[in-house]
Amino acid sequence: MLDIVQRLGGPPARPQPAPAFLIVDATDDRRRRAAYGAVRRRAFVDDQHLFAGDDTDAHDDDPRTRVLAAVDPGGVVLGGVRIHPEQGGGEIGWWRGSRLVCGHDGGGPPRGRIGAALVRAACAVALDVGALRFDAHVQERQVSFFARLGWEPVRRLECRGEPHRLMRWPVGRFEALAEATKQPLGGLLGALLPQDRWRGDDGVPVPGSDVLACVDAITPSMVERDPEWAGWCGILVTAHDLAAMGAEPIGALDALGAADSAHAERIITGLRAGAEVFDLPILGGHTQLGVPAALSVTGLGRSAAPVPAGGGRPGDDLTLSADLAGGWRPGYRGRQWDSTSWRTRDELGPMLAAVREARPHAAKDVSMAGIVGTAGMLGEASGCGVDLDVAAIPRPREAELADWLTCFPGFAVLTADVPTAPAPRAGAAVTSRCGRLTGDPGVRLHWPDGDVTTALSNGAVTGLGSALDEKRTRWPT
Repeated sequence: MLDIVQRLGGPPARPQPAPAFLIVDATDDRRRRAAYGAVRRRAFVDDQHLFAGDDTDAHDDDPRTRVLAAVDPGGVVLGGVRIHPEQGGGEIGWWRGSRLVCGHDGGGPPRGRIGAALVRAACAVALDVGALRFDAHVQERQVSFFARLGWEPVRRLECRGEPHRLMRWPVGRFEALAEATKQPLGGLLGALLPQDRWRGDDGVPVPGSDVLACVDAITPSMVERDPEWAGWCGILVTAHDLAAMGAEPIGALDALGAADSAHAERIITGLRAGAEVFDLPILGGHTQLGVPAALSVTGLGRSAAPVPAGGGRPGDDLTLSADLAGGWRPGYRGRQWDSTSWRTRDELGPMLAAVREARPHAAKDVSMAGIVGTAGMLGEASGCGVDLDVAAIPRPREAELADWLTCFPGFAVLTADVPTAPAPRAGAAVTSRCGRLTGDPGVRLHWPDGDVTTALSNGAVTGLGSALDEKRTRWPT
């Protein structure tokens, strides 16, 4: 096929030189893995004498280990690297890169160029496998090389009798999600919202009454392609917002737009089913046809003493109650966990009543910011930071922890209360104390080996600030 520029009368395209090497996945390629092993032995056994005879270990036999190889145009393996779970930590997102090696230059591409490409590719693979922490044991003479690639030195250590440095690549998964979903809110809404104890909550008390109101909108693309599920989720998120503030449901109003009555009927089918199961009857609303798909639901509940998101205090334990049953919603794998569409009203009732009965200092249902982002929002509203114990966070066996911590998890609520308070009782949901509020802003992950990594670097997840106003010197009771 002629180049498009030539077809339009332009000059012929210049031939592009073949790349000096490619980075390929050699995990299931026995020939390339063997060639990579030979390069490793020459470097670590013959040249550096770090190992006697053989540098292989249990990670080479782990079926979860991934191997990348640098291959020249003739198919010769120039180097490689492997990515594997660290100390059984694959289940909690703890991975390490190791055995990075490049062969002698011999007139080919410089080893530094090959090594940098391998390291960058390993970081990309680490994200693909769900790494929340990605480490490497780096020889001292290579520390500056890794630092130029964005890695951070952690501490000195010794491997095989030689000085090394533990280095860590900063995984920005949680920061990216917060930036995409929540961080613009402060600039957009900060001057619009009152500075009161409900700042950062999904619902607010109606002045002069014991009625709470909340509103949620469903993503238009979801309303368009999955209207029944969109209707169900419109009621689901509304019921959860009210439940997180300890409110008893009164009812809901919907506003929907659809291209025609057939599409509107499908949305209403989901609304009707959700209203029945979540005990949130539709009281009225507005319907418009001949317009792009849209859906929002306003919920009304009642509580004489609502539980705020901003009521947490330094030293409070953070508890997650989550329904781990179910599975990924078809079409939303890694993003939406469905634990509700098959539940009965009797099964969902105790979950929705958990905050109302426990009366913790603070509570917030887990939103599209995920578990970590929602913990950060609760901490922000409370004027606190959050320490999370990675291994203590309950999750479904079928979900990678990285996905579970960033998805919409069906039913999940975070509560903060004094350590001596009993944990909320949430029916079929699993409840676990998995963190603590602190006086240091941000969200940190605590790992089984005692290391701590930063999930969210500051307390400004939304930018709305603390619900504590400047006139008060203590947390609300």
